[in-house]
Amino acid sequence: MDTPDNGSSGAQEGCRDGRQSLYTEEFRKDTVVLYRAADGKRTYASVASDVGISGETLRTWVRQDTARNTRSADRANADSEAEADELAQLLAENARLRGAEKGMAARTRDSAPGSRLFAQGGEVKTRRWDFISAHRVEFGVQRLCRVLGTSRSGYYKHLATEDARAEHAAEEAATVAEIRAIHAQHRSAYGAPRVHAELRSRGRRINRKRVTRLMRIHHVVGRHLRRSKRTTIADTSAPAVPDLMMRDFTATAMNTKWCGDITYIPVGSSWLYLATVIDICSRRVVGWSIADHMRAELVTDAIEMAVRARGGDVGGVIFHSDRGSQYTAATFADVCRGHGIRPSRGRVGSSYDNALAESFFQGLEREWLYGRSWTSKSQARLELFEWLSYFNRRRRHSALGYLTPVEFEQRLIASSTLSVAA
Repeated sequence: MDTPDNGSSGAQEGCRDGRQSLYTEEFRKDTVVLYRAADGKRTYASVASDVGISGETLRTWVRQDTARNTRSADRANADSEAEADELAQLLAENARLRGAEKGMAARTRDSAPGSRLFAQGGEVKTRRWDFISAHRVEFGVQRLCRVLGTSRSGYYKHLATEDARAEHAAEEAATVAEIRAIHAQHRSAYGAPRVHAELRSRGRRINRKRVTRLMRIHHVVGRHLRRSKRTTIADTSAPAVPDLMMRDFTATAMNTKWCGDITYIPVGSSWLYLATVIDICSRRVVGWSIADHMRAELVTDAIEMAVRARGGDVGGVIFHSDRGSQYTAATFADVCRGHGIRPSRGRVGSSYDNALAESFFQGLEREWLYGRSWTSKSQARLELFEWLSYFNRRRRHSALGYLTPVEFEQRLIASSTLSVAA
């Protein structure tokens, strides 16, 4: 199910009636930082929609955070000034990065004047017609056509279709501009299939082959990257856990199969680590944790977030991972046991045994990490939080028929509801 939107009550429910909040403290803090990083340029509703909560819930979280900060202002005045300076640096860096991304597509190898935009030889014929039009009063159309080796009928047909060709050229230019905008909006990572899906979602009736052709002609290219990083340190003394997946990364219902893994993000001379929990049915990242360590809490916090996001009742779900020491730790086993989660593990050193989690991290490297670097952990954390929210709510997934994970879940829920009603 989608993460519920409970308005302001969502932020208070853990305090008023004893129920556990649907959102972890880590998620709340990152959401508040995301709102404040906009520096008043975005509304509560706009930021809240990116992470799947209501604007009133975000308003409450910001108000609570402000109150906490006010109460501790006298004790941490120096720290507050340092944080304000860092926030100003983050805002300046965000503005610089956004400006670079906006300009990237416009400077990406635009076709030079006079380049061949048509089939080979087509531009020569066009120049012949233009030459005839320019000199027909002086020499006559018949003589010019004979000298240039072309026909009068071809020339007159060219004149008759001039308005249609101009209209087609204008429409194609508008389409290319929209393709470039989509490409830039998605960090230059989308290739033709996802650009085509985005155009269709906007009501554009356009053939995928045409999108591919236009992107090729105008050098609008999606990002391709294949890099592997080893983060798994196997614990050979850990109790044996069976592989319940057997490389079958398909599911027909949500909350039946999850998978996850850990990757790292270089920040200056140090690292940030990301642990994920992905629902295999919808490819949605239902839980994650970002930290500067690789202790077992990194993966247990991600599991706890996933459990809360799914309403707390996840008994029987399979969680598949590799045999890294974080996933074989006793604390991780206790958390899984407490929620009724069935652990599953692949073999050591086989990326195919956790292929879906590996694929997610390849996408992260290709679409977010590629060509970028950070010197501030808070900056890297903020942008990673933004990308995870973007992945769930805006990034189109080929395995889901080019729907986003949240759109896929909403359609699945609607379909199940109609089936029950029938």
